[in-house]
Amino acid sequence: MNKETLILAIESSCDETAAAVVKNGREVCSNIIFSQISLHTLYGGVVPEIASRKHIEKINQVIEEALREAGHELREMDAIAVTYGPGLVGPLLVGVSAAKAISFATDIPLVGVHHIAGHISANYIENKDLEPPFVCLVASGGHSHLVVVKDYGQYEIIGRTRDDAAGEAFDKVARAIGLGYPGGPKIDKIARMGNPDAIHFPRAKVGESEFDFSFSGLKSAVLNYLNSCQMKGEEVCTEDVAASFQQAVVEVLVEHAIHAVKQYGYDKFAIAGGVASNSALRAAMKERCDREGICFYHPSPVLCTDNAAMIGTAGYYEYIKGKRSGMDLNAVPNLKL
Repeated sequence: MNKETLILAIESSCDETAAAVVKNGREVCSNIIFSQISLHTLYGGVVPEIASRKHIEKINQVIEEALREAGHELREMDAIAVTYGPGLVGPLLVGVSAAKAISFATDIPLVGVHHIAGHISANYIENKDLEPPFVCLVASGGHSHLVVVKDYGQYEIIGRTRDDAAGEAFDKVARAIGLGYPGGPKIDKIARMGNPDAIHFPRAKVGESEFDFSFSGLKSAVLNYLNSCQMKGEEVCTEDVAASFQQAVVEVLVEHAIHAVKQYGYDKFAIAGGVASNSALRAAMKERCDREGICFYHPSPVLCTDNAAMIGTAGYYEYIKGKRSGMDLNAVPNLKL
C-alpha cells in the first residue's frame, strides 16, 4: 500500500483504558493509557464492575487525546481496531461498543483484534527488522503461551499453562508475602535484594507435553513454606522468598522457550505480555539467547502491559489482509487464538 495507513486503536480488556494512533503498522503516533491500578489496589485485584464503570467514564477522553496527540482527525483514519477478546466481558464491551459506534457514525472500517495477537505484535513496533516466522512467549496475568508466529496474524499455540498463568502466580505469591497488588512489579523490585538460591521451589514439568506450563504447584509450595515458617515460629525473609520464587518461574519459562525455538528450527525469539517486563526474565532470556545464537526481541516495558498501540499494530496487518468486522462484533471473554 503506497499511502499512509492510519489505525485508531482501542484497548479495554481489563483495567487499562487505552487508545492509540498507529501509522503503517509500526510507527506509533500516540499511545494514551489510563491505568486503574490505584482503584483496584484496595481490593487486592481487579474488580470487573469497577473497571467497567471507569472505562465508560474514560473511553471518549482517551480516544480524543490519542487523536489530538497524534495530530490527526478522526476522518483521516483508515480503520478502527479494537480488542474484542479475551478479557473481562464488561470492560471488553465498553471498548467494542465505542469502536462500533464510531465506525457506524463515520463509515470507517472496523477491525476486531485478538488481545494476545496484540501482545505479540508489540514486538514489531520497536524492532523494525522483526518479521515472521519466529517463536514468541506470551506471559501475562491470564496467559502463559508459547506461540509459533507463522505469518502476520497466523499463530500456532504449541504450549500453554495447565493451571495458573505466570502473572497470576506472581500476584498470588505477592499477596501471600504481604506485598499486595499488582504483584509482578513488586516481586521484581524486592527480589533484587534477595538470594534466588535461598529456598528451593519446584520447577514443574508436564509429562505428556514438553512445552506446557504449570505454576499452581509452585504457588502451593510457596504457601506451604510460609505456613511452615509460621507454625515453627521462624522468621520469613520476604526478599529471599520473592527472589527464589521468581527464579523458579524464570527458569521454567526460559527452558521451555529455548527448547521450542531449537525444536522448531528458528533463530528468532520474542517475549510479550506483562510478565515480559520482568527484569530477571529479560536478563535470563537475553543471556540464554546470546549463548545459543538466537536473535532476542522484546518490547519496552510500557508496551508489555496492556496498551492500544499493540492493538493498532495487530489491527494494521489484519486490515491490509482485508479483514473487516461487522456491527455484530461482540465481546468474547474466552476468545481462542
